[in-house]
Amino acid sequence: MAERISEREAEVLAALGARLSNAQIANRLHISVRTVESHVSSLLRKYGMADRWALAELARAGEREPGRVAGLPVSGTTFVGRAAERAAVLAAVEQARLVTLLGPGGVGKTRLAAVAAEEAVALFPSGGAFVDLVPVRDGFVARAVATTLGVTEGSHQPLEEAVAARLGTGRSLLVLDNCEHVIDEAAAFAERILAACPGTRVLVTSRERLGIPGERSVPIAPLPLGSDAERLFRDRALAADPEFVADPAVVADLCARLDGMPLAIELAAARGASLGPTGLLAALDDALRLLSGVRGGDERHRSLRAVLSWSYDLLDEEEQALFRRLGVFVGAFDLDAATAVGGDRAGVADLLGRLVDKSLVVHVRGRVSRWRLLETVRAFALAQMSAAGEEDKTRAHHLRWAAGAASATEARIGDSTWREDFDAMAADLRAALAAAGGPGEVTHRLASALAHLTYARRHLLESYAHHRTAAAVAPDAASAARDLRAGAGCAHVSTTSNQHVYEFLLEAAEQAARAGDDRGRAIDLARAVETACRYPEAFETGVPYERLRGLLDEAVSAAPADDPKVAAHLAVARAWLAGPVKGAPDPALAATALATTRAAADPVLVSSGLCAAGTAALHAGRLREADRVTRERLALLPSMDRDDPYCAPEICNTYGRACIYAIMTGDLPGAMAAARAGIDDDLLRDTHITASRLVQPLALTGRFHDAIEHAERMLDQWERAGRPAPLWMLPAVSLTVLASAMLDEPEPTAVARWRAHAAEMAGGTLGTAPVAAFVDARLALHDERYGTAEPLVRRAFTVDAPLDNYLAYARAAGAELAVAADLPDAADLLAAAAPLAEENAWAAACLARARGRLHDDRAELARALTAFQRLDAQAESAHTRALLAHR
Repeated sequence: MAERISEREAEVLAALGARLSNAQIANRLHISVRTVESHVSSLLRKYGMADRWALAELARAGEREPGRVAGLPVSGTTFVGRAAERAAVLAAVEQARLVTLLGPGGVGKTRLAAVAAEEAVALFPSGGAFVDLVPVRDGFVARAVATTLGVTEGSHQPLEEAVAARLGTGRSLLVLDNCEHVIDEAAAFAERILAACPGTRVLVTSRERLGIPGERSVPIAPLPLGSDAERLFRDRALAADPEFVADPAVVADLCARLDGMPLAIELAAARGASLGPTGLLAALDDALRLLSGVRGGDERHRSLRAVLSWSYDLLDEEEQALFRRLGVFVGAFDLDAATAVGGDRAGVADLLGRLVDKSLVVHVRGRVSRWRLLETVRAFALAQMSAAGEEDKTRAHHLRWAAGAASATEARIGDSTWREDFDAMAADLRAALAAAGGPGEVTHRLASALAHLTYARRHLLESYAHHRTAAAVAPDAASAARDLRAGAGCAHVSTTSNQHVYEFLLEAAEQAARAGDDRGRAIDLARAVETACRYPEAFETGVPYERLRGLLDEAVSAAPADDPKVAAHLAVARAWLAGPVKGAPDPALAATALATTRAAADPVLVSSGLCAAGTAALHAGRLREADRVTRERLALLPSMDRDDPYCAPEICNTYGRACIYAIMTGDLPGAMAAARAGIDDDLLRDTHITASRLVQPLALTGRFHDAIEHAERMLDQWERAGRPAPLWMLPAVSLTVLASAMLDEPEPTAVARWRAHAAEMAGGTLGTAPVAAFVDARLALHDERYGTAEPLVRRAFTVDAPLDNYLAYARAAGAELAVAADLPDAADLLAAAAPLAEENAWAAACLARARGRLHDDRAELARALTAFQRLDAQAESAHTRALLAHR
């Protein structure tokens, strides 16, 4: 078994999950920082992880012990035999990264895989997941893995990237059980995980190989006769009837006729109490004779079909009827679900108990009792349902149950157990929707509820698809319009293109027009115009001004009079459309829009009005005003429903703008707070995007080790995703160069590596990037490389990007370097940098320090120290104190 963690280590782990530093943990637990460091080192060793970020991820996922394999099935029966196979599987998992247990249905692959996974936990301190793919249909393999791991999508983070980020934190084991019906998708998923997560091993059970290079196959045969097969039979027969006695020769004959197949043996043994050993043998002989004319296929399948057939024939009519109808459920089902297809609740409960006793149904114990059919048994039940001519009727009952269950669970969103209950039924909800026919009230109710549930569960891309489906099957235009509006908000966070948001809104407007809903149509059109003008960088193809002007005119024509919300949407759209360029609203109209949205008293609308006002202030150079307005947007976020897609665009945009504007104004505490809040919001989550925002204030405040740690995590997630290097990540990477070089004991190779990443991301534009000019000037000052200062200073003053986050930093750092290097025009450069510093507190503090150096003015240096301390800029404060000490 993996090492357990102590109570104190558990406390440290929880604190890591809360993103506390070592000093903060020490203060909270009343221990020394050195003791915290010792506990962190111990946790890293026990979990087999490289950094504290990975530990924090585990803590946030609720995992408290090394080696926990989520989803590992718990069996109520003993495991018999298989010693050689267990050893072979464990050896294979140690030696190969992909191991497939091969064998026919009913041979015991799942049980062996579960036992092997439990025994292998010591090899995988980062734990992993055991994922049952039986209820999973094409397109949902990654979703099943994510659900078992407790992983959700973040904004613009595909699900497979989130899974890879979780599994890639250390040595993990992923078990994919029953892959044959989704073999191609399972193979592709396993290959991607193996490529992205070097410490992960994948154990697969299937009737065929995945066909991936490096795959190690372990054939699983039936239990050997004369030993394990008979032991299994006696064990299960005694469980059914403690007084069971049988002649060993009869048991051996039974097991031989059952070809040693574990599932067939268990089904037969369950009948031991009622038929006795000789009765079992006679019944099996009869069943095998009925199948004697069947040709082809594995003989072991013939014996299993025989056992299933006579087990079914021995059921009474009520038992048979319920058994075959239960085949419609692809996953586990509760009593309400079984009653929906089986009839009277009390009668169904009794019948379920009888079917469990006969080993045809498995009871899954938990907070809510559920039952399921094993894969092979379910296939037999479905065949019987079809033969009885009940398939259409049963599937109709299944659809009605699914719609009702989804609606009931939707009404419970927010309570403590809804996620667990949704996860348990999700596969059946999806299956019922996939099997449904065309438009209709029941189908629409299911699709609409499923869209909302998957959004609240943060299955964002799936929710996006369900919103589209709901609109397609809606019984009326008004319902379709509502689904499309919600889909627009979902598209904003689930796709990388706001073109989809725009298109959803236009379709919603068309449906609203069909429904005679002028109010809804006006709002949809106004929102479409706002989207195209506010997020032009997120459109593959720009929408011409004339087209947007026409849409806004249509909205105005449709708008009812004296409706505050409609007026607010129109005002926001007008402001963005009338701006000098897309992405920049008209200042006067933005002010009007803000006043109009405040009158509407909708926090989402007010936030959109504030965004217009803040962006107008930004383009006018009033950075502090833009930052202040965005802080007001942050204050609105708690009033927005995280489970309503309508709120999503404002939530995501607010966090991003808050970080950017705070950096632009030098408000480092504000940038830090906004970045941490974004990471903690489950709509955005810990992704490379949110991590990149946090790296910047960490580096600027002198928390260099934390900045580097988050930057490593950011880059790891991005590289694991296999995407090309993005330009927007350049500020975070450049500031990691700064952090690496300003450590007390910098590592030249690390600095060079981060410089190479910055050059790659800049794509040839590094020389004109203000952030790179700032970093180079600040490092020359730090290293006192004054002989090479002049070209760095000139570069800091020639880069020209008025709205760049780091222009003020570059100018200020360049001016201070000019002073330190005694450049003849240092005073002129100080004056040239001053206008930008009026809107940036960090730059103002830097220039105060530069003036103190230039004029040997202790008062200026003291003012600079106070300003840097107010910004919590630790490294800059220390540097300023050192200057004061030498004056």
